[in-house]
Amino acid sequence: MAQSVRPLGDYLDLLEQRGLLVSRPAGLDLTAPVALVSYDSRQVEPGTLFVCKGAHFKAEFLQMARDKGAMAYVSLEPYPQVDLPCIRVTDMRESIAPLADLYYGHPSGDLKVIGITGTKGKSSTAYYLKYILDEYLAGEGRPASGIISSIDTYDGTEQFESHLTTPEPLELQRHFAAARDNGLGYVTMEVSSQALKYHRTLCTDFAAACFLNIGTDHISPIEHPDFEDYFSSKLKIFAQARIACVNLDCDHAQRVLQAAQEGGRPVITFSQKNEEADVYASQVRKRGNDILFRVRTRRFQREFRLTMPGLFNVENALAAIAVCQGLNIPEQAVYVGLMKARVPGRMEVYSNADDTVTAIVDYAHNRMSFETLFRSVQAEYPGRRIVTVFGCPGKKALDRRKDLGEVAGANSDFILLTEEDSGEEDTVSICREIAQYVACDYSIEPNRGEAIRRAILSCQTPSVLLITGKGAETRQKRGSEYIDTPSDVDYVHTYLREYDVSHGLDGMEKVRSLLSLLPILNRAEGQTVVVKYGGSAIGAESVHDTTLQDVAALRMAGVRVVLVHGGGKHITALLKQLNVPTRFENGYRYTDQTVLDTAELALSAQVNKSIVQELARRKVSAVGVSGKDGGLITATVKDPALGRVGEITHVDTKLITTLLDAGFLPVISPIALGEDGGGLNCNADDAARAVAEALGAQKLVFLTDVGGILIDSHNTKTAVPHMDVKRALELMDAGLIAGGMAPKVRGCVHAIQSGVGQVSILDGRVEHALLLDTLGQRVEGTVITG
Repeated sequence: MAQSVRPLGDYLDLLEQRGLLVSRPAGLDLTAPVALVSYDSRQVEPGTLFVCKGAHFKAEFLQMARDKGAMAYVSLEPYPQVDLPCIRVTDMRESIAPLADLYYGHPSGDLKVIGITGTKGKSSTAYYLKYILDEYLAGEGRPASGIISSIDTYDGTEQFESHLTTPEPLELQRHFAAARDNGLGYVTMEVSSQALKYHRTLCTDFAAACFLNIGTDHISPIEHPDFEDYFSSKLKIFAQARIACVNLDCDHAQRVLQAAQEGGRPVITFSQKNEEADVYASQVRKRGNDILFRVRTRRFQREFRLTMPGLFNVENALAAIAVCQGLNIPEQAVYVGLMKARVPGRMEVYSNADDTVTAIVDYAHNRMSFETLFRSVQAEYPGRRIVTVFGCPGKKALDRRKDLGEVAGANSDFILLTEEDSGEEDTVSICREIAQYVACDYSIEPNRGEAIRRAILSCQTPSVLLITGKGAETRQKRGSEYIDTPSDVDYVHTYLREYDVSHGLDGMEKVRSLLSLLPILNRAEGQTVVVKYGGSAIGAESVHDTTLQDVAALRMAGVRVVLVHGGGKHITALLKQLNVPTRFENGYRYTDQTVLDTAELALSAQVNKSIVQELARRKVSAVGVSGKDGGLITATVKDPALGRVGEITHVDTKLITTLLDAGFLPVISPIALGEDGGGLNCNADDAARAVAEALGAQKLVFLTDVGGILIDSHNTKTAVPHMDVKRALELMDAGLIAGGMAPKVRGCVHAIQSGVGQVSILDGRVEHALLLDTLGQRVEGTVITG
């Protein structure tokens, strides 16, 4: 990262201006350029200004820096055994941030940095803001925003899992500089009390600072000695902010408001209780898995929707809305961003096959977040047995051991105490200390994976498992190092599958025992099911594809199956083999007569015939037909600029019903008959939909390579398992279903409105997805109904 090189004298002048410089060493060349400011002796290069930092600092580190070419060092005390000029300062922590800020050229001044502090909700609010800002920036054609959080960090250059809520000053300013150099524009960051107390964020310009709430946390001899020190540290954030956002519903709200108003900066308040707040929420309620709430601001009134669980997230959403009010982010970006928002490892809900076990993975790690989490779970899962898996970190936040033990013990039926970044402390000793405050049955299992396994496999009655503290993190701090481990999400997936297998609930077991399930399949006897099958699954990849096995099973059960296939990859391969040039316009392959002839050869002679042969191997009598055969599919030219690409106008079902009635399975390639008697290449999805509508099919199934409809196309965790037509239209109107998925969903809605009973968009990569869906098993995908 190229920086503007400044002379050493500028750094000494800065320290002197801030009253931090004790003395200037004699003989220094103040005009010498500073090539690097660093406190890592391994990174030193000639011309480095070295910073002596940390309780474990040793003179040998400084000697290494000197040997690698450091020009001088900044320290509280001199190290006479090392021949290097010493720049003595009065306060090391106060000195590092200004030096870092100067070295990187005050990058926060060129960004809109949003700082979020509070005892709980910082991560969720940060991610809500990132989703909103990214929605806004995408509309402007600009890069996505940066984030610096306790979950992960992204600055346009680096992206990694975080270990500190707020990085040390040199790392922090490096991330700001990267964001500036990469044109990110906005960075949202969590600001911890420790960062504010020990000046990590000193010299950072906050375009907006948001104060969420205050509870007791991080009270210990090595962090904050008491609540007042903790609270006053958090309030420092306002001194560096141009705009302040305050939650009027938090404890000590008046004191927070007073600190925010000092200096005459604009203050934006938010609340669910005080109607005088600048951002006020009311009518909070659940609808299905979504949370709806109405918001009134100085600029607008409208209803918002959150699609991730947890009623308490309304407070975090309000905070994000308040910040956006201050930064003039468009209302629509706020609405869509909140609707898409997901927080890795936050309120991630997973269930086994029959919903006996619901596992919630969450970062909750202090008294306030525990109390909120239990309130939400008890409201949303009334009457269920609650099992909690958690631990506490080593040598920090010592007050949590009592707090979490009390809260979990008062609200759980059973607790498993386990490892959570024990560091240099013994895990079992930490668990025993927590156990003193637990008022319910508990067990200690230091292996976190085994603790989660025991919690899941022990469930005999409907239970909710709360697995807290680590979320989606993939490392544990053991000793002074971080060790790679599976995340809590990984553990949950593994052991829920084990639970289902051990209780005979495994969908794969049902598939393997097909004969015992034929009575279930017979309920579908006589139904017409149209399946859109990807042609790419034919050939070398067919070894792992189970769709045609499923089709054979459905035929055995008397289901009238019609297959409509594509084959874009085969067309492309054949065009390349024949040296026929090809190009795409607006997502469609330009199709002249040569390309059409090639496409017809690939679809009808290769893919269609291969499917018929594969079905014959499974004792299914199939007949391959083209849409041209018998005037089955007719179409008009979609756009003269696209050549022989067709828009389907009519499906004549006589040929299909004749084949079905005679016991044959029609396999249809999407080449239609044009008005001029020639062929037209049609979209296979459109052909499947049109055939299903014409037949009045009970079910239309699209087998795709994605896990259903995603609210955020970049995040598979936003998949929607079920929706009716009304919800589908809402999501499309909001712009949440876009890109290549939008025309597919529009087609699905049209099919339902035209009389098709149900449309399923399934992940065809899942083994036996079609049969599992027929059996009523949970499959990755989306079901759309009327």
